[in-house]
Formats: sequence, structure tokens, C-alpha cells
Amino acid sequence: MDNLTFRHSVLLLEGLKVPRQSSYAVFIVILVAYVFAMVSNIGLLILISTEKNLHDPMHLLYCNLPLNDILGTTVMFPRLLNDILKETSERYITFAECVTQAYFVHIFIASSHYVLMIMAFDRYVAICNPLRYSAIMTNKMVVKLSTIAWGSAKLVVTILIVLTVRLSHCRYKIENPICDNASLFKLSCEDVSVNNMCGIVYTAIVGFLSVLYIFITYVRIATVCITRKSKALNSKAIKTCSTHLAVYIIMFICGATFIFLHRFPEYSESRKLAGIMLHIVPPGLNPLVYGLQTKEIRDKVVQFWCRKK
Repeated sequence: MDNLTFRHSVLLLEGLKVPRQSSYAVFIVILVAYVFAMVSNIGLLILISTEKNLHDPMHLLYCNLPLNDILGTTVMFPRLLNDILKETSERYITFAECVTQAYFVHIFIASSHYVLMIMAFDRYVAICNPLRYSAIMTNKMVVKLSTIAWGSAKLVVTILIVLTVRLSHCRYKIENPICDNASLFKLSCEDVSVNNMCGIVYTAIVGFLSVLYIFITYVRIATVCITRKSKALNSKAIKTCSTHLAVYIIMFICGATFIFLHRFPEYSESRKLAGIMLHIVPPGLNPLVYGLQTKEIRDKVVQFWCRKK
């Protein structure tokens, strides 16, 4: 294989700089975290799909979250686990595979915001307009909101990736454990200011809109709870909204840390760790925070374990 072909068709993933004597320990830790995230999210999907009394709009909308978490962990960890046991000089990936991985990595990140926004809308309707909830949150509305969330993520991410793929690249080393859009356009010796600006603007808009929407939604929910002075309503709001807010904060902090560190090459190792945490902390904690804190799901899990015993 000549150098030109190598540089343009095969890339080298820098990956994690793990000492050889520690590689198996790191492999086991990441594998356990990956298996836990996958089992818990798949388990919740199976539980919701098989229990008819969980086939309500709230739980059907919630299914978007474990689906997205399964995508986020699967697109990263099998490849990462495979690379940990290899020498850093042997961690090759084709350009096509790298672009595919980057596409789904950004779908996962963008969908996390959109999915939590549509779930916030569901909570707003349930608490602020309980008498109209069944009329507004129909199965058709659930499908419509889910389509908007996933469709918006796919549309914008496709534009970002297409802008990057059009570039030629004179470098072959991805300085990251996984491929993402920024790592890809950094391979080019062309002017990438358009790519960089589009990435920053899109990230800022999505982050700002999601924060603003969540903030406005919760302010209106809090206002309704205060004005109505209903203990039952307040209890319902605290139980459902606190879990949703916890999941959003976890996702936002992990994502913002990774994006922020991408702008500072001197913190490359911290950025790599932040990227891994983004793909394992929210998917691992979401089933615990959101699933088990939801009374209906928690009761079904308890019943399942009681039958097992």
C-alpha cells in the first residue's frame, strides 16, 4: 500500500494512552460499564413494550431515551474495547467507517437534547393541562414529536458531515478514541473555518434552545404548582420533573465538557475521557434516575424480581 492510498483511505485512531500492563483492567471496567448500560436500557424497552399498562404517552415518549442511549454506547464502545487491546500503531480505521461513526456519534448527542425537550413538553401538558392531556398527547402526537426529534437531529448532522466529507485530507491521525466531526475536518489542510463555525453555531443554538425551553417549561410548571396550591399536584410535579431535570443536567454537563475541551489541544487526554463519559454516564444513569424513579416502572421491576425469587 503506497503512502498516498494509506493517507486517503485508512486512518489511525490515537485512542486512549493506556499502559500495556493496565490495558486489561481498563478493558474490563469499560466492558462492565457498557454491558450494564446496554442491559438496563434494553431491559426498560422490553418492560415498556410488554406491559400494556405502560403503553401511555409518557412511557412511549420515554422509549426514545433508551433507544438513543443504546445507539450512543453501541457506536463507540465495541470499537473502543477492540482498540484498547491493540498497540497504538495498529488502531486503523477506514475513512468510510470513521465518517459513519462520526455521523451516529452526533446523532446521539443531538437527539439527547431533542428527546429531552419533547419529554419536557409531555410533563408540561400533564401538569399544567391535566384535563386535556389525553386529548393532546395522543398516539399520533407521540409519533409526531418523536419524528420531529429524530428528524431534526438527522437533518442537521447530515449537513455537518457532508460539509466535512467534501474536504480533502492531508493528515491521517484521529487524535481521539472515536471519530467525530471536529476530528475529521482537522485532518484537512484546507480552510476549515466554515466547518468550525457551523459546528460552533449549531452546538450553541441547540444548547441554548434546549436550556431555554427546559427553563421556560419548568418556570410555567412551578407557577401552576404555586398558584393552585395542590399537594397532589406538587407531589406529582416533583416526582416526574426532578427525574427529567436530573437526566438533562447529567447529559448537558457531559456534552458541554467534551465540546469545550475540543477547543483546547493541550487538554487532549481530558477531552478523550470526557468523550467516553458522555457515551457511558448518561446511558448508564438514565435507566436508574428516570426509569427506577418512575413509580409505574419501579413497581414492575419489583414485581419481576419478586417472581424471580
